[in-house]
Amino acid sequence: MSVKQIPEFHLAARKGAMLTLKGSGGQAAHIFVLEQDIIRVMVLPDASLRFPRTWAIAPGDLQLPLAGRDRFSLAGFAQPAYTAEEHGGALQIETGKIRLTVQLKGLSCSWKTCKDGVWQNAAQDRATQHVNFGYWDDKVYHYLKRDAGDEMYFGLGERSGDTNRHGRSYSLKTIDAMGYNASSTDALYKHIPFYLTWNKRQKTAFGLFYDTLSEGKLDMGCELDNYHGHYRYFVADHGDLDYYFIAGDDMEQVVRRYTWMTGQPAFTPKWGLGYSGSTMTYTDAPNAQEKMNEFLENCEQHDMLCESFHLSSGYTSIGDKRYVFNWNREKFPDPREFAQHYLKHGVRLCANIKPCLLQDHPCFAEARDLGLFINDQDGEPELVQFWDEIGAYLDFTNPDTIDWWKQAVTSSLLEYGITSTWNDNNEFQVLNPQATVNGFGKPFKAVEAKGLQTLLMMAASQEAQTAFAPQQRPYLVSRSGAAGMQRYVQTWSGDNHTSWQTLKYNIKMGIGLALSGISNTGHDVGGFSGPAPGPELLLRWVQFGIFMPRFSIHSWNDDRTVNEAWMYPEITGAIRNLLKLRARLTPYFYDLLWRYHQHYEPMIKPTFLAFPDDPQCFAENDDMLVGPSLLLAAVVEPGQHSRAVYLPAGADWYDFWSGAHHHGGQEIVLPAIGDRPPLLARAGSSIAVNVAEQHFNRPAHQQGFMVFPHQADGSFAAEFFDDDGASHAYKNGRSSLWKIHVQSQATALEITVGCSGVQPASDVVVLLLPQHETRRLAADAIVISDAIVDGYREVQIKITKPKF
Repeated sequence: MSVKQIPEFHLAARKGAMLTLKGSGGQAAHIFVLEQDIIRVMVLPDASLRFPRTWAIAPGDLQLPLAGRDRFSLAGFAQPAYTAEEHGGALQIETGKIRLTVQLKGLSCSWKTCKDGVWQNAAQDRATQHVNFGYWDDKVYHYLKRDAGDEMYFGLGERSGDTNRHGRSYSLKTIDAMGYNASSTDALYKHIPFYLTWNKRQKTAFGLFYDTLSEGKLDMGCELDNYHGHYRYFVADHGDLDYYFIAGDDMEQVVRRYTWMTGQPAFTPKWGLGYSGSTMTYTDAPNAQEKMNEFLENCEQHDMLCESFHLSSGYTSIGDKRYVFNWNREKFPDPREFAQHYLKHGVRLCANIKPCLLQDHPCFAEARDLGLFINDQDGEPELVQFWDEIGAYLDFTNPDTIDWWKQAVTSSLLEYGITSTWNDNNEFQVLNPQATVNGFGKPFKAVEAKGLQTLLMMAASQEAQTAFAPQQRPYLVSRSGAAGMQRYVQTWSGDNHTSWQTLKYNIKMGIGLALSGISNTGHDVGGFSGPAPGPELLLRWVQFGIFMPRFSIHSWNDDRTVNEAWMYPEITGAIRNLLKLRARLTPYFYDLLWRYHQHYEPMIKPTFLAFPDDPQCFAENDDMLVGPSLLLAAVVEPGQHSRAVYLPAGADWYDFWSGAHHHGGQEIVLPAIGDRPPLLARAGSSIAVNVAEQHFNRPAHQQGFMVFPHQADGSFAAEFFDDDGASHAYKNGRSSLWKIHVQSQATALEITVGCSGVQPASDVVVLLLPQHETRRLAADAIVISDAIVDGYREVQIKITKPKF
């Protein structure tokens, strides 16, 4: 079809939330009014879907079948009332939040959003050839006009470089990018074609999500072409143009709605927020079990709090290669006893598993005969490079493969007491365009949806764990992933390189994921590959890492040393205290995890997400909000003893350590030493903490709250969720909701604390206020003590039934 032949469309049908348009050349388009703030556009040059099912869309807590969801299903969406009118050669569709105008000649779309009763321009298709109606090839294209001066772009998942994606081009591809350059490498491990657009002048936001698992590209203004003006574009090698426009009053609202749309985040157990040890070096050693047990001894000796350990794939080795589900009995003579030994020390094992069987794997012939692999054009297993050997990927679109995998996870791991899985090396790097998958009985080419295999691997592992321990919430980790992966796993930024640059840009990488619906994430603290970190770099990385939802020190250093919390005596004490700070803050992190699961709130965020009216927050920086109340200013350069940090306008702030009060809208300098990273708390906030003294394998709990009151008259309230941290009992009401209300006056503070639901073991609660806070305390409780302790004003109270 020539670009001269611009199709003419007409409204052919309107049925509920779906409008169908037919083109003069046999094309079709469907527009779905899903929510007041979500409209979906599907463009089909051949009038039919090439990829008729989706694995990304699962609104709210809707369960997604392994075989996917019909793309025409509207289940889970409200499908609100809307207007649709034709005039002047255009179709205008309007909800309370979105006004979409479709030019019937060429199907060009323009979007407006309504904020505070005012309609403002949001997005517009490029004027020239904005979609591919067979003009060039069989690929999927979507071109939008780009405002080079006012628009900023955020999200796209885990990406190198700056937080603002404007001016870069990104591959939609997953690859095993070990040792990547965190400022420039492309592609990495995840496939998330969702991004936010922020208009600086209008202060408006919207999100675009392209529902595809195909490889492709998102160009955010890197490419320039004089004939088309400024544009940005999406291209996919396969599949369909099927995208969702999400409006919102601010960017955080858009993020939450996108997260809701792609599925409820997994409510992983509380212990998954604790420090997790890991290294490849231990399990690669011939005396691996001895090395692993030495880790526990060192945790005890140095009093390093640890709740889990990621068991690297060396436990599966035969010679120098790795064979998933095979236990090397020379290294680990008794896997069950080994797992129990760890559990007795309060440390849970999370075992590495890989979806590729090497060609000499003991189970390769069995899997081949059962038809469990992705196959080549001759019906034989498609062989690919995998580590230092060739092998074949299992095909998780085959129900028999899923059953086989679940049985292998159960018999090789779960029955030994290893209750969690680390789904690794799951980028499914199949290059042969003729390789075919089962497709749940409807075969298609493997290259059309590699990320689907990754999602289904996670789902299969989760099903195995849930079936084995139905009363326990499953904990899984996955390196690779696609949109919707938050339904199954915690994740991390893959095999990073040890450098100061990586530390700096991993911060932005985590924020990019959180802006893309994936908050339960972290990094290999200290760096995975390359040289061992020096003492200063390791300490700075730990100072930052303890504030990520996932905190793990992991390594495969060039010199075969191991990144360990005690590797440098001069900083061992500081790292021990930082781990204990992490444990103290766990109740706050757990509430953030609950809010992420229940309300889709990002756990970590850039300052501009909470303070969009402060233009200074949009400048590239290395700061990160942890929930609504904490602002971390990581040190990312060597030789620093202090850190300048900009305090967002619109709030006042307290130095977490000294209690000094600062007004927002200014830059201050904070000390950055030892076990006290530059950290601020928002005035008018409270943080749930565990103030009990903590030691390795001796958990204890004493409920406390850090309180950062307004200096002038004012009030605030906060709530914090808690439960047993492991089971599904919260679904039946077996949970606690702590409430705290603080009224500030010139000379007094009135603090009310209470707990509904399951009551705490102790009715004593500890309040920690800034040490300079001297106002008289009026508490709806019995005050047991009030004194300065360890730099805070510590008030112990005995709570009574609160009156909220």
